Amino acid sequence: MTPTAGSVIALDVGGTRIKGVVVDDGEPVESEQWPTRAERGPDAVLDTVLRCADDLRARAVRRGAPPRAAGIAVPGLVDESSGTAVLAANLGWRDLPVRSWAEEHLDLPVAFGHDVRAGGLAESRLGAGRGCDAFAFVPVGTGIAAALVLGGRAFAGSRGFAGELGHLVVRPGGEPCVCGNHGCVETLASASAIARRYRRATGDATASAEDVRSRAESGDRVARRVWTEAVEALADGLAALTVLLDLERLVIGGGLVLAGEAYLAPLRTALAERLPFRPAPELVAAELGHRAGSLGAALLAQGLLAGGGR
Repeated sequence: MTPTAGSVIALDVGGTRIKGVVVDDGEPVESEQWPTRAERGPDAVLDTVLRCADDLRARAVRRGAPPRAAGIAVPGLVDESSGTAVLAANLGWRDLPVRSWAEEHLDLPVAFGHDVRAGGLAESRLGAGRGCDAFAFVPVGTGIAAALVLGGRAFAGSRGFAGELGHLVVRPGGEPCVCGNHGCVETLASASAIARRYRRATGDATASAEDVRSRAESGDRVARRVWTEAVEALADGLAALTVLLDLERLVIGGGLVLAGEAYLAPLRTALAERLPFRPAPELVAAELGHRAGSLGAALLAQGLLAGGGR
């Protein structure tokens, strides 16, 4: 990571887990995870986030390197300029001024960002996006989003909503999506959608997305159909990104990438078929795994120190 004088602490707040890291002189020296327990309500989640930050600060102090700044990355729609979680449905947060709460609690400057854009920043500097001027980091999990990293910076858009790839309509009139539309990429290609669609078709209440992939390879016709539709929907979305932005590389993250070429190879083929008039961008697996968001939040915090403030 980028060396800075002193340490920073960082949190990646997810719907299931909160991931934290202490970075000292540019090196991650401690990490931890805690359950989010979002079912307790939005206020309880915020209290947990602040307690996790206290834990990280205590760890840094015990190492003799009190933190000089903190970084927090959250999901959903965020306003990075004001430090507000506009809508984080999985956390129950709406118009929550996370940065101001954290700065008051910690008495530290706090960098605030979107979890996927933070992950894209980390992959840009530390992972599979190194040396690439224009790429998208696309983690495929419960939902799907994209961090558009252009010229070494994660592009947020005019209102901070850039990169909502999961809510690009690719099957008009298809399944309803939580965003209010129908036939979005996320309704077909997310890990949760793959599992849900297979369970609904077969009655198997426990099948995971990885189970569907494995069963598709073994000849299960329903699994093959669900898996193929997921790959094709994601390829449609990635092709749209490529046509609009002329991306050099696509960095795919999330648990499904652990399957390696069994996932990436058919996705590359489907993407190339949708771009007959131009070369498809390089498509590779992310390198940082579940650490991307917290490391990206740490980079944002380091940016406060390097810039002398927000």
